[in-house]
Amino acid sequence: MTSNYDEGTIRTLDWQEHIRKRPGMYIGKLGDGTAADDGIYVLLKEVMDNSIDEFMMGFGKKITINIEGDKVVIRDFGRGIPLGKLEDVASKMNTGAKYDSKVFKKSVGLNGVGIKAVNALSSKFTIRSVRESVAKEIVFSQGVIQDEKDLKGIDEPNGTMVMFEPDPEVFRSFHYISDYVVNMVKNYTFLNAGLIIEFNGERFYSRNGLRDLLEENIDDNPIYPIIHLRGEDIEIAVTHGNRYGEDYYSFVNGQHTTQGGTHLQAFREVYVKTIRDFYKKDFDPSDIRASIVAAVSIKVEEPVFESQTKTKLGSKDIGPNGPSVRAHVGNFLQKELNNFLHKNPDTAEMLLRRIVESERERKAISGIKKLAKQRAKKVSLHNKKLRDCRIHFGSNNERADESSIFITEGDSASGSITKSRDVNTQAVFSLRGKPLNTFGLTKKVVYENEEFNLLQAALNIEESLEDLRYNKIIIATDADVDGMHIRLLLITFFLQFFPELIRKGHVFILQTPLFRVRNKQKTYYCYSEEERRNAIKKLKGKPEITRFKGLGEISPDEFKHFIGRDIRLEPVLMKKHESVTQMLEFYMGKNTPERQDFIIDNLYVEKDEVA
Repeated sequence: MTSNYDEGTIRTLDWQEHIRKRPGMYIGKLGDGTAADDGIYVLLKEVMDNSIDEFMMGFGKKITINIEGDKVVIRDFGRGIPLGKLEDVASKMNTGAKYDSKVFKKSVGLNGVGIKAVNALSSKFTIRSVRESVAKEIVFSQGVIQDEKDLKGIDEPNGTMVMFEPDPEVFRSFHYISDYVVNMVKNYTFLNAGLIIEFNGERFYSRNGLRDLLEENIDDNPIYPIIHLRGEDIEIAVTHGNRYGEDYYSFVNGQHTTQGGTHLQAFREVYVKTIRDFYKKDFDPSDIRASIVAAVSIKVEEPVFESQTKTKLGSKDIGPNGPSVRAHVGNFLQKELNNFLHKNPDTAEMLLRRIVESERERKAISGIKKLAKQRAKKVSLHNKKLRDCRIHFGSNNERADESSIFITEGDSASGSITKSRDVNTQAVFSLRGKPLNTFGLTKKVVYENEEFNLLQAALNIEESLEDLRYNKIIIATDADVDGMHIRLLLITFFLQFFPELIRKGHVFILQTPLFRVRNKQKTYYCYSEEERRNAIKKLKGKPEITRFKGLGEISPDEFKHFIGRDIRLEPVLMKKHESVTQMLEFYMGKNTPERQDFIIDNLYVEKDEVA
């Protein structure tokens, strides 16, 4: 039977209907708040970008953000949106001031969509503008006006206030994680020296721009003092740390381009050329960039991004009449970095020693790497250790961001997850016993240890993190002492050799229920003692209570509930003020009296559960 195709099948969606039907086109993935790029943070960013643009144009030196539960309130002290256009700005697509380059020359949001997406995807959205003691306020729900009022003679400074609550019909179960919001706020202040942002009463401010950013994000002392270079519409800060890998923070017009783009590619290439020319040696690029930590910020007229969420710059030129992005970044970096190194011979000497040290280590493990690759092929990775999925991170598939890999312990746990998973987006990697404690070891161990060699191959991160096969690396171990120890050993491995996996928010802990509480009519899965008590109250009487002691005890049919749409993940986050080296030394180094005292002070005895 064929369906009719006539005038009646053609439908035009209202603007808010289209956004709600296709939210991914406007804010990327929805998520639940456990990842820094989930939709609820994009909503926050879209509103913030408008306030930041006001500051960049010289209006309003302070922005306040308050988040209480699901409710977000953002207030700036700029000029305030023209009152007669307040409704259009909030609810008419392709409406805004940013088409006039005289007003917003180098802005982030240029297509007039961002705040409309926030409006359409919020159960409640209020926008209020104040201009010279006169205000207008409009209340929406799912993009539809509910109320509006004009106010005169009010005693408030100029500016715009936006309040929104993400719609649970769209985002389902979600929550804001303060650490993600704080990181976003700090980036805004680093990129806008002199701007004050208050988040839930805490004040954030930066004097030294990207230099402050690197100092905030380097967990140990850098090998040499941060090189900080500033020019017209460009700023670069760079040093080398003591960790493995390359760590970059890239920005365009104040937007954190987490996936880089043409400006970051230019920096990586020109940095290598400049170093080679300065030392007059043909160093391998991997040795020059090993352990690099750098931040790059440029301003571009009418930037072109590769998606609505603006995570990767696609612009080839910095403006209609300007040079290419590559030439702009390259010319500045070559001249200023070369001058800096000539004027600072001590820094130049320390940098040279770091490059030579990286070269020595790379050559020392080159033979081991070759043997490790051969060994990985013989082990038949895809049959024995890895149950792969069909869709991978970085592919063109619209579900690429959903791709994940569960790292499990033991056959029973991996068997349950393998039978329950979504074969399109969820892979499973099985550990054999406890992994090695890698604290203090060199990268040789990654290739010499079979488990780590195979895990690295499964993740596809040997050459570059840009080749990572899975967006989420999920540690799925039992919630007992052994399971917790395995978690620590795996996190130590990632922190020691691939810290950017954690910095960029790819590593998570799978939360599985501790209890099942049920009667003949209803079943509750409880992740905490409090949830167990609440479930007992709801069911009344004397329900059956099961205490899950291991993942292998949960049947595949039940496991589907815990790794499907309602999966609970706890992100592994790095506190910026903590030194990774000191932290690993404390938890994973040799036993010390301090750690023994810590264990004794934090011991708990698991009591028998009583219904």
